[in-house]
Amino acid sequence: MSRRSIGASTLALPWPSSGERGRRTGVDGSVLAVTVVLALIGLVMVFSASAVVAGNRFHDSIYFLKRQLAWLLFGFLLLQVVSRLDYTVWRRMALPILGLTAVLLVLVLIPSLGVVAKGARRWLRLGLVSVQPAEMVKLVVVIYLAAYLTKKAEMVREFGAGLLPPLIIVGVLAGLVLLQPDLGTVVVIGLVTFGLLFLGGARLSHLLGLVLAALPLGAMLILESPYRRLRLMTFLAPWKDPADAGFQVTQSFLAFGSGGLFGVGLGEGKQKLFFLPEAHTDFVLALVGEELGLAGTTAIMVLYAVLVLKGFQIAGRAREPFGRHLALGIALLIGVQVLINAGVVTGLLPTKGLTLPLVSYGGSSLLVSLVAIGILLSVSRDRQGGRASSGYGRGIGAR
Repeated sequence: MSRRSIGASTLALPWPSSGERGRRTGVDGSVLAVTVVLALIGLVMVFSASAVVAGNRFHDSIYFLKRQLAWLLFGFLLLQVVSRLDYTVWRRMALPILGLTAVLLVLVLIPSLGVVAKGARRWLRLGLVSVQPAEMVKLVVVIYLAAYLTKKAEMVREFGAGLLPPLIIVGVLAGLVLLQPDLGTVVVIGLVTFGLLFLGGARLSHLLGLVLAALPLGAMLILESPYRRLRLMTFLAPWKDPADAGFQVTQSFLAFGSGGLFGVGLGEGKQKLFFLPEAHTDFVLALVGEELGLAGTTAIMVLYAVLVLKGFQIAGRAREPFGRHLALGIALLIGVQVLINAGVVTGLLPTKGLTLPLVSYGGSSLLVSLVAIGILLSVSRDRQGGRASSGYGRGIGAR
């Protein structure tokens, strides 16, 4: 890939040519270490958040812990397998996986197949377990865009021939997810797509034009849906109805406020005692804030920051253009989800059903996160002779 300077409306990263010789090395140990630490923190916090609820609902205080542990063990097995695969295999599999994911999203919408929970049809029952195809879509979109940007690197600056085709395909997947309905996942897909196309060389003017065109559609989706409109109104004034519409977010505020600097102590939180809904899933960070305080919350966010920055560093060192785009996409995916989840539980964003990667309870989310990190580790094996490339690589940091 030739080096291109940064234009007025295009970002081009100064990566080295794919023709330069690379070498296979061991995986990035810091990425693996951070992943293990976050996953173990997740196990502890899921148990702390769910023990009382599980005991009351299932007469088994470790009901959720056992399931999370089973998903985690299976997920780390997948991570090991994927990290040892040559990551270029995902380029060849991009379209088949894309098609399979689209089929699964359609199957979810069939009443006799899709499982309905809390007013949403997002799960497929496979034997004893349920899977959430929408979680898979996030990673599949990253793989597809990485393959597309590798193949159409010079055409992405053109709107019709380069930028429009992947947007149509991603738009179809997003539309299927929206029918479930799951606006939160669509927002994640949209932000990751924007970021990856921008970093891949698309014109900023084209992307901003698309964002402006999408704003009326987004407003219509929110304002014409009663529950989304209510969420927006609650976000603007959460204390106006703290006992009903604003209950979840105000309880989250109370959890953070009670935690103070160092928290009330692990296992000593009160908001999980039937006050804070979804304390072990979407709002697990609020429980961290209550039991471990600002210090514990900050530590977790620092771990995520390290993971995302390492993803950018791996992208800067990758030998193949596909690996660079893939690592960038995975880093963006993790970072966007963390920021949205943190924004929701702190009241900076309207409530959305998005988990905190590796920490929240949820098998599908955990598996997808671990597979994504496995792919990132695979890319980290294939680097430019152990050196960061000039400019971009040094900007992220060299080991």
